[in-house]
Amino acid sequence: MTAPTPAAPIGGTTRLYAVLGDPVAQVQAPALINPLLAALHRDAVVVPVHARPPHLETVVRGLQRVENLDGLFVTVPHKVAVRSLADRCGPTVDIVGSANVLRREPDGTWLAENFDGSGFVAGLVAAGHDPRGSRAALVGTGGAGSAIAAALLAAGVEHLLVHDTDTAKLDALAARLDALWPGRVHPLAAPTLEDTDIAVNATPLGLRAHDPLPFPLESLPPGCVVADIIMKPRETRLLREAAARGHRIHHGIHMLEGQLNSYREFFDLR
Repeated sequence: MTAPTPAAPIGGTTRLYAVLGDPVAQVQAPALINPLLAALHRDAVVVPVHARPPHLETVVRGLQRVENLDGLFVTVPHKVAVRSLADRCGPTVDIVGSANVLRREPDGTWLAENFDGSGFVAGLVAAGHDPRGSRAALVGTGGAGSAIAAALLAAGVEHLLVHDTDTAKLDALAARLDALWPGRVHPLAAPTLEDTDIAVNATPLGLRAHDPLPFPLESLPPGCVVADIIMKPRETRLLREAAARGHRIHHGIHMLEGQLNSYREFFDLR
């Protein structure tokens, strides 16, 4: 077994990246990206920053003024709100209305982009679940869910069912997606998923052991892929019960792994 590359000592020249979330105990970006930085011999480190929603703008504005901070990774529940704290947004952000990364530009301004969707699809394909031509269902249209919905359609999903308890948010996303992929997006009033090849949980349900299931499993057809975007715990209740019913399951960590190449390009980690 190859020994892991030792991390560079943190000093006065170290560049910083922060992961913003509430909570942050579950974030996996430091564990995935810090070894990459070490392997590339970069004097840089990714650290979690716990920011509650009422303090998000204060925290982000403060971090943006830290001269040795080069970027922000953004997780639940800040992906929609953080969009307004960037100076410019990439095309995906404009489509889905949320961001999961911000980068300091050479002129000191901040650019926002979202790789959740492309990372999720890359993870699906790598695991042998190519969504092209399939019927998919997505529950949860927050920051990650909206990006995943757009990426599934861009990847060739023919029929996408979408549900969220916030009907205004659901309808707004469906309208934006229908403008680009007419006739392929179908909002659901209830999370009853039938005739589905891929069923995705993009809600926070599953972070805690006592959480209810985000959608019932009884109506899913045999052979359906049940995917969760929650990374910790790895085996959510949804995935455990889906596996017990004989469904193929897809873990949340694959979405982050699928984003790694996009992060490398976005932050110039070559």
